[in-house]
Amino acid sequence: MKKLLPLLLYFIGVCSNAQQTNINVFSQIVFYDGYAANVSAPVPSNTLRLTNSRYTKKLTNAELNSFKNKIEMNVTIGALCDNYDRIGGVHIALVPKNKISYTINDPLVKRIEIGRYITPFMNKNVSPTEVPYTFQVDNLYSVFSNTTLRNTYDIWVELDVFGVPYAANTEVAGCSGRNDVFAGTLDFVTYNDPSITSTYNNLLPLLDSNELNNYNNTDQPGETVRLVNFNLSQNTNNAKFFIVTSPHGAGPNGEEYVRRQNFVSLDNAQVLTFTPGGISCEPYRQYNTQGNGIYGSYPQNINWWTSWNNWCPGNSIPIRSFTATSLAAGNHVLKYEVPSAVFYNQDGRIVLSMYMQSNNDLLSVKDLSIVDVAVYPNPTSDFVNIKSDKKVKNIAIYSIEGKKLNEVKDSKIDLTSYIAGTYLLDITLEGGTQFKHKVIRK
Repeated sequence: MKKLLPLLLYFIGVCSNAQQTNINVFSQIVFYDGYAANVSAPVPSNTLRLTNSRYTKKLTNAELNSFKNKIEMNVTIGALCDNYDRIGGVHIALVPKNKISYTINDPLVKRIEIGRYITPFMNKNVSPTEVPYTFQVDNLYSVFSNTTLRNTYDIWVELDVFGVPYAANTEVAGCSGRNDVFAGTLDFVTYNDPSITSTYNNLLPLLDSNELNNYNNTDQPGETVRLVNFNLSQNTNNAKFFIVTSPHGAGPNGEEYVRRQNFVSLDNAQVLTFTPGGISCEPYRQYNTQGNGIYGSYPQNINWWTSWNNWCPGNSIPIRSFTATSLAAGNHVLKYEVPSAVFYNQDGRIVLSMYMQSNNDLLSVKDLSIVDVAVYPNPTSDFVNIKSDKKVKNIAIYSIEGKKLNEVKDSKIDLTSYIAGTYLLDITLEGGTQFKHKVIRK
């Protein structure tokens, strides 16, 4: 029996590997200067260059049919002539059926972001010259296998990384005059896992790489708020929301150098609270082969890293999620806010993606809209201003215990006569969007 055991384990391993399917989408595809006009370099067969920083390829029916309920997505970014940390991602594009090509801004194309990563500071002449990223995306099986969805849309996969060669042109040997910045490879590995039982029958794209920035033009902490309104055609249960977000802006006191709390609410109920970062970047030091101002010359302890960093050059951005057990038909509001965001020197941005999956066969959305709101200053000693791309109809103010104290038909409210403490504003915008927001009278 002891002699047979190694042989048995060998055959189990062979059978397990035989059940895996590898689906290659891109192999060493070359990205170019993101600020330049699109290059004319040839692209691989069945691949489109949307921009210098994004490629897309349609999954064939055979590829879609080969996906199983366990899906791992592997991305590898190779060094060419960009030696800085850059943002990149993977997106699923739902393209109207039999459309042979599309543009980056095609209004008929719906997208979800399924993975985001930050490149390390890489010198193409120093090993390692590639960095790997791995994402578990089991939830995509419900997208790839959904025949109703596939009868309406073709499913394309987009890979992007925004690179700039200007520093490398002078700092990296062999990069003088070149405009190629990175090379990218993307594969899916899929197999059946009997322990996975959850499936979704539909997909609702909400935001894809949507940017929050300093639309209020103030360098004082206020309220950076994004409202996503969606109207469901029917009741739905166990709706799962997926969120990818990361702050950027590398100037002094830039958003990527300051850890701030993020809040997500659904219909005025808080569902997520998190602060990006919280890990040591030392495991990714090996990929940062170009000297830089983040890693320095010596390893740092986790307390040093978590005192300031939101993400690590060379690592992926977490995909966060929450589940709503019951959503009624009708209008709903997702609220994403970073109350202490400053956007120092009116610079920087927060890149936000959201989508939803649920089990209802016929779920559809009657309306989807996005509203940006600034609530400032907060805290305040007197007035609170509401600035929005939709007109403010009225503001009601409540005590934290829920007692209504005042209501005004204006875009600002005077708290001068109120005692110090926390109050709740009930804000109604033109078009019916309504949301609640806490403010502090100091």
